[in-house]
Amino acid sequence: MTRPVVGIISNSHMINDEYHVYGGGAMMVQALADVSDVLPVIIPVDPSTDLDTLMAAFDGFLFPGGRPNVHPEEYGEEPTEAHGTFERDRDRLSLALIRACVAQGKPILGICLGFQEVNVAMGGTLYPEIRDLPGRDNHRMPPDGTLEEKFGRRHEVTVTEGGPFHRIFGAPKVVTNTLHGQGIKEPGSRIVIDGRAPDGTPEAIYVADAPGFTLAVQWHPEWQAATDPVSRPLFEAFGDACRKHAVGGLCRAG
Repeated sequence: MTRPVVGIISNSHMINDEYHVYGGGAMMVQALADVSDVLPVIIPVDPSTDLDTLMAAFDGFLFPGGRPNVHPEEYGEEPTEAHGTFERDRDRLSLALIRACVAQGKPILGICLGFQEVNVAMGGTLYPEIRDLPGRDNHRMPPDGTLEEKFGRRHEVTVTEGGPFHRIFGAPKVVTNTLHGQGIKEPGSRIVIDGRAPDGTPEAIYVADAPGFTLAVQWHPEWQAATDPVSRPLFEAFGDACRKHAVGGLCRAG
């Protein structure tokens, strides 16, 4: 059987401040290829990218993390210094593509920035800086150390018993890494917060009553995805959903 084709939304970079490139993380590509058993293809966030063509060409989409943040104009707020940097072309593509996938049952998996995009696409809002909120922890990536230290497990996530993440993980509590500054303020329409960190920060969501797989996580499961007991079942479940969709079936998320 031909492997499903999964699009990875790219991030935009400048090399030497003069050469514009679209790229994606090698860890994400490897997780999809080796664990989800799909064919990963990086999609440029170019303004000419056609939504209908993408929907016809791919069996699922992964919305990865990235340095830019969703522009607050997308959820009705003015930008401030705390909101960080933006990539408006990614905003335009990702938010529209998420809504189309939710409507048509195309499997999606959101990670970190992608988690935030899923919430905003469904009408939700974001806090610009979680660590500035009373009672919240600093969820940002440690500024120093090795990759193992930066991507190491740092806190528990408690998921809803009997919910989609509980079914995937086989446990009501898991331990994850954390490398994000922003987070959900108000959940969007139909967004179900299915998992939270000990300080109450939303960490796992899905879209209620969607006809397809619509899960998103605030952490980075691509790190050691083949061996991590939390990452592996998540990528396997996404791959299964893409295979079912590719042959005409639908995998309901919740």
